[in-house]
Amino acid sequence: MIIIADNLHVMQPPFARALTSLDPVPVRAMVEACLQNGAQGLDLNPGPLRKQPEAAMVFLVETVQAMTELPLLLDTTNPAAMAAGLGACRGRAIVNGVSLEPAKLERILPLAVQFDADLIGYLLHPNSQVPIDAADMMALAVDLFQAVTDGGLDPRRLILDPVVAPLSWQDGARHNRAVLEVIGALPDLLGIPVRTIAGISNLASGAMPLDRKIALEQAFVPMLAAVGLDMALVNVRHGPTVEMIRLCNGLLGEGVFAWAAGLATSDSN
Repeated sequence: MIIIADNLHVMQPPFARALTSLDPVPVRAMVEACLQNGAQGLDLNPGPLRKQPEAAMVFLVETVQAMTELPLLLDTTNPAAMAAGLGACRGRAIVNGVSLEPAKLERILPLAVQFDADLIGYLLHPNSQVPIDAADMMALAVDLFQAVTDGGLDPRRLILDPVVAPLSWQDGARHNRAVLEVIGALPDLLGIPVRTIAGISNLASGAMPLDRKIALEQAFVPMLAAVGLDMALVNVRHGPTVEMIRLCNGLLGEGVFAWAAGLATSDSN
C-alpha cells in the first residue's frame, strides 16, 4: 500500500488561509510534516476554490512541487482549478476524482483524458448516494468502468475507491465489510488488475477520542492490506496507523522480512 497523506485539506485553517493569501510558508510547513511522517504521495484538497481558482491551484501545485517529487492527487470539484493544476504538474498527476454523477463525468473526466492523468473513480450512485452491499458496489464498478472507458480514459489509468464509510453511520460497519469484499473481487469482475484506494480517515470521522480513532484505523488496515488495497489515504500524523501500513507491506511483500526495520526489503505493494 502506498501511503497518501490527506493532511493538506481546506478544512485545516492554516492551509485555507495560505490559499487565500497565496502564502507558501504554511504550505511548506505542512508538506514538510507530511514528508517527515512517511507520506509517499500527497492529496491536495483546496476545496471548490470559488475565488481565483486557477491561480490558487497553480500556486499550490508549484509550492508543493518545489519541495518534493512525490505523486500528487488533485482533489477539487472545480474544473477550471483542476485544469490549471494538471497543467502545472511536472509529472503525471492523479485526478481526484469522478463518480457516476453526470456533472463530474462531463466536466472532470475529459480533463483526465486530455492530460493523460490517472483518475480516481468513486463507487457512488449518480445522485451521490452511498451503496450498502457488495452487489450494489460491484454493479456501480462495472457501470463506472464502462463510463470512463467510453469517455476515452485508458483503463490502466483508473483507480477505484469503494468509499469507506464512517462507523458512526447506521450501516457503516456493514458497508465497510462490503468494501473489503469488493476490493478483493474487482480484478476478476473487471478483467484487469485495476488499482484501488481507500480513505482510511473516513472510518472514525466525527467526535471520538484520538486514541480510539487510531485503534480503529489500525484494526482496519490489515483487513484492507489482505484484500490487496493499493493506496491508503490517511492522516500521516497518526503514527501508529502509518506504522501498521508499513508492517502490512512488509508481511505481504515478496522480499525477505527485515527485522531491524520491520519492513520487507522489496518495494511496497
